[in-house]
Amino acid sequence: MATPYVPLLKEELDIVIPTIRNLDFLEMWRPFFQPYHLIIVQDGDPNKTINVPPGFDYELYNRNDINRILGPKASCISFKDSACRCFGYMVSKKKYIYTIDDDCFVAKDPSGKEINALEQHIKNLLCPSTPFFFNTLYDPYREGADFVRGYPFSLREGAPTAVSHGLWLNIPDYDAPTQLVKPLERNSRYVDAVLTIPKGTLFPMCGMNLAFDRELIGPAMYFGLMGDGQPIGRYDDMWAGWCVKVICDHLGLGVKTGLPYIWHSKASNPFVNLKKEYKGIFWQEEIIPFFQSATLPKECTSVQKCYIELSKQVKEKLGPVDPYFNKLADAMVTWIEAWDELNNTSEAASSKEANGVAAK
Repeated sequence: MATPYVPLLKEELDIVIPTIRNLDFLEMWRPFFQPYHLIIVQDGDPNKTINVPPGFDYELYNRNDINRILGPKASCISFKDSACRCFGYMVSKKKYIYTIDDDCFVAKDPSGKEINALEQHIKNLLCPSTPFFFNTLYDPYREGADFVRGYPFSLREGAPTAVSHGLWLNIPDYDAPTQLVKPLERNSRYVDAVLTIPKGTLFPMCGMNLAFDRELIGPAMYFGLMGDGQPIGRYDDMWAGWCVKVICDHLGLGVKTGLPYIWHSKASNPFVNLKKEYKGIFWQEEIIPFFQSATLPKECTSVQKCYIELSKQVKEKLGPVDPYFNKLADAMVTWIEAWDELNNTSEAASSKEANGVAAK
């Protein structure tokens, strides 16, 4: 008799999904997602009706809701871009977030067993990371693995894991030039491994199969100002990843990548993507060295303080590259202000409580 599936962290995790279409893909995920609360962020036309399969516990926000809830600060939330998903991170009240795209289906491992991606992400997040010293057996906390000879005992407790970055079978997460020269390429390589990305090393974060500890790193998970009205798209999740990694390195937090896999079913149009990415392809040659050399002062003891400091450096160092980065830096500040207002974490709220005035 099969052991019944017991959902982990059922009351402590929200699933955030950005979409412009009916969420029929949830049927495939029903055995794994139905116990959890969903936050659906509808992009595009707010008058369009999005159908959600019956039986799911969810709340749905469209652009009108975002404008109503955030007021003038809604300007920091991207429109006509999957970056709108980060509004779901802001309104969630749970400790953990899992976000997935609506063209991602349940993958199977090499034995043919369906992969419960959410469960693997949770295991990654609940397990320490090893950013300060690389273990050649990858994740030493997995069953059947341990720290190898020569690994300092003083570092074996590890660091808290803030981010779990999952991967994809079938359609790879390629940029437009790579899509154009490899239109038929598919990823069939399943690697049974999870590893911690070392301190000081950046990575290209993909938002289609991603989980994070909202309490540890949530305010830095801003997916940038992209899409409609902006000169760039498809860099939203990577921008968040670069900011997050610099802040995690500063605060002593870990980022894991590897398992779990999902099945990415739909290749986006490379010509449309090229138009969105065109400026980013040039700009990333300035952006990545900026993040590689970015340092945060010791006074930055919270994610919010780190993020505001990063926004100042973005304006100073990347502003001369293009005026867009001044706009993005301002949006980063607006994002933190909106996050703090919605989550009662601002210094102003703390000050009111300290003075006996209840924060709203």
